[in-house]
Amino acid sequence: MDASIIIQIVLLLVGFVFLIKGSDLFVDGASSIASILKIPTIIVGLTIVAFGTSAPEAAVSITSSLTGSNALAVSNVIGSNLFNMLMVIGVSALLGDLLMEKSVLDKDLPFLVGITILFAVFIFIGWNISNIEGIILLIILAAYIFYLIRNARKSKDANEVEEAKMSLPKSIIFILIGIAGIVLGGDLVVDSASAIAIAFGMSETLVGLTIVAVGTSLPELVTSLTALKKGENQLVIGNVIGSNIFNILFVLGASSAISAIPLDSSLLIDVLFMIFVTILCFIFGKTQEKYDKKEGAILVALFIIYMAFAIMRN
Repeated sequence: MDASIIIQIVLLLVGFVFLIKGSDLFVDGASSIASILKIPTIIVGLTIVAFGTSAPEAAVSITSSLTGSNALAVSNVIGSNLFNMLMVIGVSALLGDLLMEKSVLDKDLPFLVGITILFAVFIFIGWNISNIEGIILLIILAAYIFYLIRNARKSKDANEVEEAKMSLPKSIIFILIGIAGIVLGGDLVVDSASAIAIAFGMSETLVGLTIVAVGTSLPELVTSLTALKKGENQLVIGNVIGSNIFNILFVLGASSAISAIPLDSSLLIDVLFMIFVTILCFIFGKTQEKYDKKEGAILVALFIIYMAFAIMRN
């Protein structure tokens, strides 16, 4: 293997480390400031933590949009959402039954199905995501967050405030270092992934759907496995659904609001498969209000088949 390729692979891995560690530091610092300001813990979880776990995808997609690597911007989101639903839920379900909260099943999961279809409609209208459509996605996100916060304030946990884990100056330092890590990591991942794609004759779309998607989804996977270890199985579903919602509304919304994203019609199968998987996860959840080992095996098998197809197609 050529030395320049090895360097690019190393830079890609370093970029993932910066993205993941940067998002961790950002969440820790922002959560601490929220505690200092007496913001309820449940609100912090619905906003800061949700943004934090989607920060790697946002950094990569926004950087890609700004540098003209549009295929990478969109394929990263599609690949990440598929990895979350097929591998994060699938592997977690193989390790233990994942129970569904009624509110997630009745509201959040149908909402994810709806915005996934809306995202597809935006693409099929003109094979691009325009500035206006990006702004529409961001407006829907703002309305969704407002809805979450309003409902959270009515819950029994509405007044619980987590104790600040660090001082205000240290919190600000964590936030600044975290943002720097996210930005630097995003640059490294986009540049090195593009270089690897060119060197191996791979398309940017394939790299986004596979390598970059898996790398930027590591925070969701780690968070879910940690929740499983602690016996908090319901958090896995909330983490995946919340992340996928933020990927479509925030990551794609911000990327296309900054710069319209033209798309290739080759993404048709991937978009349709993402819709199919999202609806399938809804059906699995609706039938017995949980994901069991059988359904987990089906989801993991679908991911393996899809990865094989994506690689062969290239």
